Formats: sequence, C-alpha cells, structure tokens
Amino acid sequence: MENYLADYLPIAVLLGIAAVVSLALVIGAFIIGNQKPDIEKLTSYECGFDAFDDSRKPFDVRFYLVAILFIIFDLEVAFLFPWAVALGGIGMFGFWSMMIFLGVLTVGFAYEWKKGALEWE
Repeated sequence: MENYLADYLPIAVLLGIAAVVSLALVIGAFIIGNQKPDIEKLTSYECGFDAFDDSRKPFDVRFYLVAILFIIFDLEVAFLFPWAVALGGIGMFGFWSMMIFLGVLTVGFAYEWKKGALEWE
C-alpha cells in the first residue's frame, strides 16, 4: 500500500507548489495593486448598457450579433489546429474535407458582410 501511495507523491508535491505559488501571486497582486476604483472603472463595458436596469428596456441586438459571429469564427480556428497537426495522417481526404468546411464558412462570412452584419454605425 505504501508503494502505491508513493507513486502519487510527485503529483501531491506539484499541487502543493501550484497552490502556494498561485496564492502568493493573488495576495501579492492584492497588496501591491492600486485599489482606487473610479466611476469609469465601475461602469458596465461588456454589453453596452447597465446590467442592473429595467429588464424591459430595449437593447441593441448588434452586441449579440457580434458575440455570435465571434463564436462562429473562434470555432473555425479551434478546428484548424488539430487538423493542421493531423494533416500528415489524414491525407488528401482530410485536406479536401477541411477545404469544404472553410469554403462554407467563407460563404457565410461573405453573406454576413453583404447583409451589413459587420457594419457598426
């Protein structure tokens, strides 16, 4: 039993060191960092309107459209990395499959561009 637990000792040491280093960095940043938030820092900046306002207030849909477009093209890049790594093993079929995938995404991007989804007034 002792030999079995001794195999996990390096993992426990690594977790202990990671916990100590991360706590030291968080505490150090809290102590050294400037803790003087002003009105500009406390304003909402992610969605374009106050988050704690009336829920029936109309909002601009373009914020959500930009978020959806980001997710779509972010997923495209997420599929490109494993494809590039495995390209030697998947051969020409994998290459042309990815070209079709990229072609469909390019057509979608051109359609969004033509419809003006990327224009900000």
